[in-house]
Amino acid sequence: MAIQEHSYYASFGYHVTNFFAPSSRCGTPDDLKSLIDKAHELGLIVLMDIVHSHASNNTLDGLNMFDGTDSCYFHSGSRGYHWMWDSRLFNYGHWEVIRYLLSNARWWLDQYKFDGFRFDGVTSMMYTHHGLQVGFTGNYNEYFGYATDVDAVVYLMLANDLIHGLFPEAITIGEDVSGMPTFCIPVQDGGVGFDYRLHMAIADKWIELLKKRDEDWRMGDVVHMLTNRRWLEKCVAYAESHDQALVGDKTIAFWLMDKDMYDFMALDRPSTPLIDRGIALHKMIRLITMGLGGEGYLNFMGNEFGHPEWIDFPRFDNRLPDGKVVPGNNNSFDKCRRRFDLGDADYLRYRGMQEFDQGMQHLEEIYGFMTSEHQYISRKNEGDRVIVFERGDLVFVFNFHWNNSYSDYQIGCLKPGKYKVVLDSDDPLFEGFGRIDHNAEFFTSEGWYDNRPRSFLVYAPARTAVVYAPIKDELEPIDG
Repeated sequence: MAIQEHSYYASFGYHVTNFFAPSSRCGTPDDLKSLIDKAHELGLIVLMDIVHSHASNNTLDGLNMFDGTDSCYFHSGSRGYHWMWDSRLFNYGHWEVIRYLLSNARWWLDQYKFDGFRFDGVTSMMYTHHGLQVGFTGNYNEYFGYATDVDAVVYLMLANDLIHGLFPEAITIGEDVSGMPTFCIPVQDGGVGFDYRLHMAIADKWIELLKKRDEDWRMGDVVHMLTNRRWLEKCVAYAESHDQALVGDKTIAFWLMDKDMYDFMALDRPSTPLIDRGIALHKMIRLITMGLGGEGYLNFMGNEFGHPEWIDFPRFDNRLPDGKVVPGNNNSFDKCRRRFDLGDADYLRYRGMQEFDQGMQHLEEIYGFMTSEHQYISRKNEGDRVIVFERGDLVFVFNFHWNNSYSDYQIGCLKPGKYKVVLDSDDPLFEGFGRIDHNAEFFTSEGWYDNRPRSFLVYAPARTAVVYAPIKDELEPIDG
């Protein structure tokens, strides 16, 4: 993130002043190349957050008023100004704009060897209302009407065609909240051409739910939020991002545990009911987002171990063109940091929350459930507060009830045989209470249950998520 040069630090890298230059704050261009080479040595794919949706309003060091007019690269007048972002909007109908941005996309892949892009602000690009104060219901008139910026959609098709044509292995992800049809269909089939859509609505919905008591959560709402995407459209899901963790809001962990995090996260201090609840729900939120939310999962700036507080960049008061003043923080750097040491400290409860993230990633590495075509939700029981679903070979069981634990709880499954526990959010390693026996085997019985041909019985403790996998029969060795 924030690779392209930007003069205003508090814009988080989104008010770009030089599209072809890596940010000088972080080092030289050769330093960036070295970083990417090292990541590739480690087997990592490096995606760049590229900003082609708008540009800095600056005239001295940006593209604005480049030739003395307001229409060189941008729409003139109000259409060329984003009132919420205080930035300029490109005119994608101009040849020079298309050539400039397409060459920019190729530049980063060619010169710096990035493996692809996450295109920022795609919803803002595709509609003249920029998705602001508009609720998308799925009606096709919302996508294919006069509010659609056809030039911008065509530019995105050209960009994806160029990127995938020149770099077939490259990955493109679009940040779209509208649910534009054909967004992830190849250009040659008439689509916009992205490989993945960033499933932005999930993180917003989690914050909305966290403002209520978890006793008031509806299991059907949680499932709908996570699965509300187009058929065969690959999505990257995430529980929170900078949109949630920035000033004015706070991280999921801080929503759950608040000021108790300052005094009761050390292992030598007794826990509190708020800490126990927060750690349990934090693990469940992350796992169900990974399990149902899409084909990719995104961690963000410490939520893998429950980073407290929020993020805030140094900034002064900002007066908007309409006269409103956005208060600053007196240019403070106090919250402009992430404490990654918290997750590594073996004397803090953050360590167990980070271990759970590693357990989730390890589960995906072994079973590849996120890319499996098989997904079936067999139970979303509002009374029991239980969600059960299958993804690949795995069976996920979530008990969101705050008080009730269920013995011999029947859950449906597809495959016959015996199952074992492969991930348990209540494991003491993950700051749980150790209520699940990991050595137990669970045998299926024939007969339809929850629209599944078979079922087995489990113990489902309160506020716990458990993942079960079928045990493959091992052949006995033949004596020679």
